[in-house]
Amino acid sequence: MSSDIKGLQNLSIGDGTSIPKGSTFYCTNAPLTIGRKVIFGPRPTIITGDHRIDILGKYIIDVTDDEKLPGNDAAVVIEDDVWIGANVTILKGVTIGHGSVIAAGAVVTQSFPPYSIIGGVPARLLKQRFTEEQQKENDRLLYGVKDYN
Repeated sequence: MSSDIKGLQNLSIGDGTSIPKGSTFYCTNAPLTIGRKVIFGPRPTIITGDHRIDILGKYIIDVTDDEKLPGNDAAVVIEDDVWIGANVTILKGVTIGHGSVIAAGAVVTQSFPPYSIIGGVPARLLKQRFTEEQQKENDRLLYGVKDYN
């Protein structure tokens, strides 16, 4: 099983992160930034853009990058220490806060704060991993700071 990665010039991967076989990463005109020590389950899909679908008299596949609108592409940021379950899809404009967990099969269309447990289609916040005080302590232990952000 091979991976399908497009737009390498817009891809950044932090130390200690391993990309599994079967990954699909499409970095369009917007960057994909993956932090440090991110865990991926099998077959993740991350796409930083959409097709433009509002041009009359033109097939969607024939719309060029030059015809895209600024909102058709938006960065995806996966911060440090995130666990992304099997078959997760993350779409344009999403930031996943550090220490978060995304349940298998989720389709993520919005951003979530640090230490979120996320799941569903579309994905929603299921709960926080830690209390606010525990989050601060974990940040201090891992990063040597009181507040990560």
